[in-house]
Amino acid sequence: MTRSRVFVPEDAPFTSEQRAWLNGWLAGLLIDPTAQAGAKIGVAAERVAVLYASQSGTAEGLARRLAKTLKAQGYAPAVATLAGYSPAALAAEKYALILASTYGDGEAPDGVQPFFEELCLEHFPRYERLHYAVFALGDRHYEHFCQFGRELDVKLAALGAERLVARVDSDVEVDEPFAAWQQTALARLADRVRGGESAATGEPLSQPTPKLTGSLRAGTLTEPREASATLATRDNPALASLVEKRPLTAKHAAKLTLHLAFSTEDAGLKYEAGDAFGVIPQNDPDLVAEILQALRMNGNEQVASAKSGTVTLHHALLHERQITRLTRKLMQDYASLGECSRLAALLKADNQPELERYVYDRGLIDLLVECPGVIGDAEDLAGMLPKLTPRLYSISSSPLAHAGQVHATVAVVRYESHNRRRGGVCSTLLSDRVELNDRLPVYIQPNRKFRLPQADVSMIMIGPGTGIAPFRAFLHERRALGATGRNWLFFGEQNQETSFLYREELEPMLRDGHLTRLDTAFSRDQEQKVYVQDRMLEQAQSLWQWLEDGASVYVCGDATRMAKDVHRALVKVVETAGGKSAEDAEEYLHALKESHRYHRDVY
Repeated sequence: MTRSRVFVPEDAPFTSEQRAWLNGWLAGLLIDPTAQAGAKIGVAAERVAVLYASQSGTAEGLARRLAKTLKAQGYAPAVATLAGYSPAALAAEKYALILASTYGDGEAPDGVQPFFEELCLEHFPRYERLHYAVFALGDRHYEHFCQFGRELDVKLAALGAERLVARVDSDVEVDEPFAAWQQTALARLADRVRGGESAATGEPLSQPTPKLTGSLRAGTLTEPREASATLATRDNPALASLVEKRPLTAKHAAKLTLHLAFSTEDAGLKYEAGDAFGVIPQNDPDLVAEILQALRMNGNEQVASAKSGTVTLHHALLHERQITRLTRKLMQDYASLGECSRLAALLKADNQPELERYVYDRGLIDLLVECPGVIGDAEDLAGMLPKLTPRLYSISSSPLAHAGQVHATVAVVRYESHNRRRGGVCSTLLSDRVELNDRLPVYIQPNRKFRLPQADVSMIMIGPGTGIAPFRAFLHERRALGATGRNWLFFGEQNQETSFLYREELEPMLRDGHLTRLDTAFSRDQEQKVYVQDRMLEQAQSLWQWLEDGASVYVCGDATRMAKDVHRALVKVVETAGGKSAEDAEEYLHALKESHRYHRDVY
């Protein structure tokens, strides 16, 4: 259940820090009415801020679970997103448990960066009052693993706050490290509340193998709730029928991109334009069979399952375990079961770069082939493999224009490495092994930070490749709403003739004026490669005028390169067309973010 924030009036005779503290305290009473009753009889529950920085939902979900546990233990949890949160409010807290995801290239999730930048101001007050703990979420396949959580933890400690417990850095499999961190943090919290001493300081704990995936509107406070039987979630998905599957690319295109439509009626799914669509995948049965053959097992061996008590090894490998990627922990566990000189060499402390190269494009089958005879017990194997996690796709449909359906735009990942053909777990499932009318376990992941502007506000959309997905949804939604704001789309792909996604929809929209401008960049259609950021720079003066006229900017697609290149292009546009310095241009874009006019959905 979501509750509105309580505001102490701006003209009340309090400082900003005092007003932030009072807002938080009053919100805490709303979240736990028993705290108010307790205060009347002199037994007030201890307030604990549960704060999260989430891009795709995992940190938010853990925050809800943590708050529920806190409430059961007699505390008054106050749950809030760091997007829109103020450091002054944090300074006023006594206890804070923070769940911090890292996003893109080691950055804070969108919307959270302003909070962190303000926190890092040298003149900001000390935090001696605050006792805190950080659970950092990340993915070890990225260079800057858990960097935002690490930097947040270090900054709070530098400002004088006291750690309740050392930070935990969690990979994509979050359940076990989160449970351990929560148990330790709550024990130290209870110790502190009772007046005991906490010796928890020092170096962060490193916890291997975990995955991520919303966030709430900035500043909204939430109360944990039980999952509804009719609410499809990551942990309780609904079964939805595939009702349409068609290629968006030509047969001779370099890669296949699919348009998929699922029925929302039989699954009871509800969504808004800008949300994401989660699919619970399964592994390739042929790869599972090859793994079993390499293990010399028949697949009927019983192994533990977090979902069902015990299942067969075949079921675990097909539905529950990640088999296409290697992690350092998996390599360590595998090496501990048997001798393998190759693994021993890779796992040496000074050999990290070579280890990263080795795991980059290999999976379990490569390990079994290169170091055979190590696994003798099915339970050993199941225990060391990470969980198979859901895949998220930006929704490319409008609930108003495509009633009863939810659409996804999926690029099918296929490649060859080490003499073996490989593919994306979910994209090849959708492409090769799911037929019309098949039902898949799915859910909706809200993305409240990626919503349409007001109907009369102009919109600049930058979405190369499958980044076009939410903008197709936005365009259809705005037409259904009768929105009067102008629409400008930048789209890029490799080749106009083979991979101009949704061309049959976009060009008519351009002709009838619903799409005010369409600028395309097809990188392989000429000798000199051209990308969306190049088109943006070509149109710098017009882009600047749209921004000055109040347009909102939306970016969707690859975080590693595209989003950075697009941001640099926006800075250059503001510099050249707006006549500003590089520093002032960055400040201009920062102000756009602050006023909710610069949105990114990058991955």
